[in-house]
Amino acid sequence: MQNRPLDFLFDFKPQKFLLSELKNWTFFKSQDTLFPNSRHSLLEAFFFCSPMAKPVAIEVYNPNGKYRVVSTKPMPGTRWINLLIDQGCRVEICHLKKTILSVEDIIDLIGNKCDGVIGQLTEDWGETLFSALSKAGGKAFSNMAVGYNNVDVEAANKYGIAVGNTPGVLTETTAELAASLSLAAARRIVEADGFMRAGLYEGWLPHLFVGNLLKGQTVGVIGAGRIGSAYARMMVEGFKMNLIYYDLYQSTRLEKFVTAYGQFLKANGEQPVTWKRASSMEEVLREADLISLHPVLDKTTYHLVNKERLAIMKKEAILVNCSRGPVIDEAALVDHLRENPMFRVGLDVFEEEPFMKPGLADMKNAIVVPHIASASKWTREGMATLAALNVLGRIKGYPIWSDPNRVDPFLNENASPPNASPSIVNSKALGLPVSKL
Repeated sequence: MQNRPLDFLFDFKPQKFLLSELKNWTFFKSQDTLFPNSRHSLLEAFFFCSPMAKPVAIEVYNPNGKYRVVSTKPMPGTRWINLLIDQGCRVEICHLKKTILSVEDIIDLIGNKCDGVIGQLTEDWGETLFSALSKAGGKAFSNMAVGYNNVDVEAANKYGIAVGNTPGVLTETTAELAASLSLAAARRIVEADGFMRAGLYEGWLPHLFVGNLLKGQTVGVIGAGRIGSAYARMMVEGFKMNLIYYDLYQSTRLEKFVTAYGQFLKANGEQPVTWKRASSMEEVLREADLISLHPVLDKTTYHLVNKERLAIMKKEAILVNCSRGPVIDEAALVDHLRENPMFRVGLDVFEEEPFMKPGLADMKNAIVVPHIASASKWTREGMATLAALNVLGRIKGYPIWSDPNRVDPFLNENASPPNASPSIVNSKALGLPVSKL
């Protein structure tokens, strides 16, 4: 399709533009023309579409770069952009006002030449997209997420596409949100907030929003990996809760931490905290007053918490999930919440995101937030950086970082990152070398 000058469609203002009409054109407008004295790295902003596609707004950095990298969404921070353009990449950021891009949207973004894509966990990366990326000469795709349930890794392997993710930067942030939901549910903070805003408060009452005291109670953790262990430490040390956990592997470091903290409390005349490794998940559900879920999502953990397992929990227990939505049978949870008004939950993820099962939004004993566990500024900027470096590493032919959970060298803004891809989940399948750094 031939490019056409479309200056008449725009009302240009510094760093902003207004689209008034666009049909079936492909074009771009250079910042050299618009803002010749600008010292910013942003060179152009354009819209493109085909007769079958909707207009897509693109922000472009370093348009003369040797390698073309596409980000399907704007991401926090600017360091990730600078790292790419410093290595000769042309960076294109999609600004389509659509929360979840379709496969067709992303194919339009990939176009005929694309070296790598940074995408989101809401996108369906399977055979179709990896085929399109391969045909465009692409070498890498990276989720801006630690999870990659949205990615068909076998399809990526088929086309020789490296798949990146961003572990090692979400641990404390995710654990903090789980702790926040725990406290909010225990003390009924959201209910009380709504009560105040509705103008219903007329004075102090003995029974008004009575909740649960956490101190001295038992916190249960299902999945004591990095995030689960961080959460457990916060609840044990912060609220002096006893710990029961279930994991296929023994968490020796966590056990030593609780033991040491218990000894510290005892030495200072306080009741020591205790820990216990459960022999089954059911043991945790029966004994804990507060349970937080931190398993991976696979066939064995789908609907891990179902009607039968909800029934064995304490009537006033609190259940928190910041892992993956399908770990809980959400329809069964709604029924349980309805039948047990003192049972409470805090949910950051949902079985069929972005939707909730019917009735969940009406439950006053449920706290629901829109998948924000990683939403701290430092973490989201770090995720963007790691995703960009995953793609850059494959484009440049760098080896794979030896430990994807130890990524501090990539996040140090005062130094250049190592010449490596931080985390490629299919590196062994593709036979990619491992860094010796």
